[in-house]
Amino acid sequence: FILFIVAIFLLFNSLYKYRFRTVFAVFIVYMVLPSLLIIAYQETLATGVSAISYDGNGHCSFEAITENEVMGGECDLVLHNRSNEAVTIELEFMDSVFREDDMRMASLVNLAGPHLMTIDANSQQSIHLEELLDISDVSNHIYSGEAFGIHIKVVDGEKSRIL
Repeated sequence: FILFIVAIFLLFNSLYKYRFRTVFAVFIVYMVLPSLLIIAYQETLATGVSAISYDGNGHCSFEAITENEVMGGECDLVLHNRSNEAVTIELEFMDSVFREDDMRMASLVNLAGPHLMTIDANSQQSIHLEELLDISDVSNHIYSGEAFGIHIKVVDGEKSRIL
């Protein structure tokens, strides 16, 4: 980051004409180019789990059915396979690393797993999971609630990615 600021400063000082336009264009390119490069890589070179993208808008809701024994869990998310081949993955849910109370939430869905699915080539798949979760052996879990922007891990044999 510091190197980028120094480069912008040197660019600004070296130009006499169009200096504000050039610096503004460099900022725009710097913000947009990384996401475009990722999409280009996924659509051309990537295979397996490397070609899977996730918009980060997943949602899970939980409701206790019987106290400390059974909980209902429901999750919705959308995955996009950008490769030219179908990909079979195992889906794992991860809890946010920012939770202060270390209560398990989204990872409770893994109790009903593994969740194996195949996503067709160049397609977007909406995933809806509705599970009854046995929480009798789980300590420090929620009793009900909702989670937005859930984190997931996609696994394909030896390769895995956290999205």
